[in-house]
Amino acid sequence: MNMDRRRMLLLAGVTLLTPTAVRAAGQPLVTVYKDPSCNCCSAWADHIARAGFPTKIVEEPRMNTIKVRFGIPSALWSCHTAEVENFLLEGHVPAAALARLLAVRPSVRGIAVAGMPVGSPGMDVAGMEPETYNVMAFGSETPSLFMRFRGTSLIPN
Repeated sequence: MNMDRRRMLLLAGVTLLTPTAVRAAGQPLVTVYKDPSCNCCSAWADHIARAGFPTKIVEEPRMNTIKVRFGIPSALWSCHTAEVENFLLEGHVPAAALARLLAVRPSVRGIAVAGMPVGSPGMDVAGMEPETYNVMAFGSETPSLFMRFRGTSLIPN
C-alpha cells in the first residue's frame, strides 16, 4: 500500500511540473548578466523564468564592461543585460516583449527598457503606482519604439 501511495505522489508531482518543464524546453535559454548585489535583477530573472524561459545567471561585478562589449547604447543602460539566441535584452524588459521579439525576429540587435521604471518586472515597489515606459529596439542608428507598457500591462500603439 505504501508503494501505491508513493507512486501516486510521484505521478502527481510529475503532472504538476510537466507543463512548465515542457514549456521551458521549447523556449531558448536566457543568460542574465547581473551584479552580485542586485536584487531587482534576480526578481526580473524570476519573472522571465515564470514565463517559461529557462534562465542562467552570470554574476558580473563589472556590468559596464559587459554593456560596452555588447554595444548597448549608453542611453538605454539599466542594471542587467541578457542574451537570448542572437538578441540582447537590456533592463527590465517584460516577458511579453521578449516573446514578441522571438516571434517577430526584427532586424535589431536587441530591446531595452532604460533605467529602472517602477512597476516593470522586478521593480515592484509597495505603495507606488506603476510607471509607463517604453521598450526600445536598438541596433540601427537610432533606437525605436518596440512596445509600451504600464507595469506589466501592454499599452497598444
